Amino acid sequence: MAVPVRWSDMDVFQHINHARMVTLLEEARIPWLLTPDRPTAELGQGAVVVEMKVRYRGQLRHSDGPLQVDMWVERLRSADWTIGYEVRPHGAENGVPAAVTASIQLAAFDIDTQRLRRLTTGERAFLAQFLHTVK
Repeated sequence: MAVPVRWSDMDVFQHINHARMVTLLEEARIPWLLTPDRPTAELGQGAVVVEMKVRYRGQLRHSDGPLQVDMWVERLRSADWTIGYEVRPHGAENGVPAAVTASIQLAAFDIDTQRLRRLTTGERAFLAQFLHTVK
C-alpha cells in the first residue's frame, strides 16, 4: 500500500519522526481492514492495540514518499491477531531491505461490555488470507 508522507511528518533531524511513523502505519492499516465492504469493517467499532514494536533499520525522509507499506498477518488467534509491516521508500526495487519493520497486536473489543470478543467467522477468514508466519 502506498502511504503519502506529509512535510509535518519530519522532525528536526529531517527524517520521519517515530510518532508520525506509527501514524503512517495506522494509515496503511485502516483502509486494509476497515473498508466498508470488508468482513473486518466492524472492527472499526471496537478493536484495541495490545502491543506494538517498531524497528528502524534506516532513515526515511519526506522525499521517500509515498512510502511502500507491505502488511501481512503474523499470528491469528480467537480474539486477536498480529500484523507485520515492512516500510520502504517509494520506488524501492525488489530485494531492497525495509527501512522500518514493525508488528502490532490488535484485539477485537466490545465497547458496550468493555471486554474482548472473539473474531467472527468472516473476520477470521479474511485475516487468514494474509497469514504468513515468516516474511
